[in-house]
Amino acid sequence: MQNGDEGGNGTGRSTAVITRSKTKTKRPSLYRVLILNDDYTPMEFVVHVLERFFQKDREAATRIMLHVHNHGVGECGIYTYEVAETKVSQVMDFARQNQHPLQCVMEKK
Repeated sequence: MQNGDEGGNGTGRSTAVITRSKTKTKRPSLYRVLILNDDYTPMEFVVHVLERFFQKDREAATRIMLHVHNHGVGECGIYTYEVAETKVSQVMDFARQNQHPLQCVMEKK
């Protein structure tokens, strides 16, 4: 006859180890939205764009516009890909509607 613990239906205890794997969430890539200088778009229009689409106050918008004017390019903000893409589209559409050649682009940070 078998010992009561060896038959598989005995009272022997077994232990199981449960491990939890931590899932690391990766931060989304960020993109800089830039306005490029041109010789035709009025400065006031650029300030208006910065206020309307990037929620800049008059002083910050003017400072960015002057940077664009003097250096050829200026940063409007840093966003996730989808937000940056939307901002660029909105600015480009608004510029075309107002018949300005203003260029807005995004680049990975």
